[in-house]
Amino acid sequence: MKAFYSDHFVLPLPPGHRFPMIKYRMIREGAAGLQPAIDFQEAQAASDGELALAHHPDYIGRASRGELNAAEQREIGFPWSPQMVERSRRSSGATIAACRAAFVDGVAVNLAGGTHHAYADHGAGFCVFNDAAIAARLMQAERRAARVAIVDLDVHQGNGTASILARDDSVFTLSLHGENNYPFEKEQSDLDVALPDGIGDADYLAALQGAVTTLQQRFAPQLLIYLAGADPHEGDRLGKMKLSMAGLAARDETVFAYAREHKIPVAVTMAGGYGRDIEQTVAVHLQTIRLAGLHAARWSAR
Repeated sequence: MKAFYSDHFVLPLPPGHRFPMIKYRMIREGAAGLQPAIDFQEAQAASDGELALAHHPDYIGRASRGELNAAEQREIGFPWSPQMVERSRRSSGATIAACRAAFVDGVAVNLAGGTHHAYADHGAGFCVFNDAAIAARLMQAERRAARVAIVDLDVHQGNGTASILARDDSVFTLSLHGENNYPFEKEQSDLDVALPDGIGDADYLAALQGAVTTLQQRFAPQLLIYLAGADPHEGDRLGKMKLSMAGLAARDETVFAYAREHKIPVAVTMAGGYGRDIEQTVAVHLQTIRLAGLHAARWSAR
């Protein structure tokens, strides 16, 4: 299984910043010891043309040149820097590469990505460019898939993704998220499943199974882009949910089993994770990567 990374590009964040930048290097280093073996590849940067599949050219230009004003930078949550732009471009490039690889291997992974709060004309919530929306439209432009589903299981609604793709019937946006969590003003996805604070494994998994059944009945995708957020975990500072490690493994396996049953390639992104213990957050992501590798092995053995 191929895994694409961009963690060499680190943002110069101020001391005490709550974004866990170090987790991406930790994920790559931890994944190196997983079985089945992983083929690590450094991601290439997405071009202006690729970004423009989901973003306004004016926003791309201003973000790239460092012309975002103070309010725009506060909404993103990062001070502008060349590293911010480069990392965001490469994170989008990694999801593009993972999608292409998934058509060959069944599944591939971006060891970052899942920047689902970025809108067409502005960033938000630690997200500059929307990698899933960009990659979905590029796979269509390259005629690899006509129907793409974005399955967003981060604890926060993918509001930027829903907004960008609101009038695009060829991309299905599915979001399971905390009803009382950020963003507090939600957008409308093709299927939103808003979940209460404190939800546990059994109720979450029942909701997810119903959601993927509805996805198949209504859409029958030819590619899945899966945002496998670690923030539904019970130890997350921002998540408000109570999923265990076993519950999150069952979540991932539900998505991979659905994909296997219907022979759908899957590109996985890491999305959010803000654990009180960063090693726990990394462990959740590594569990997803390990299960993705097992899914790839089953795919190749068909």
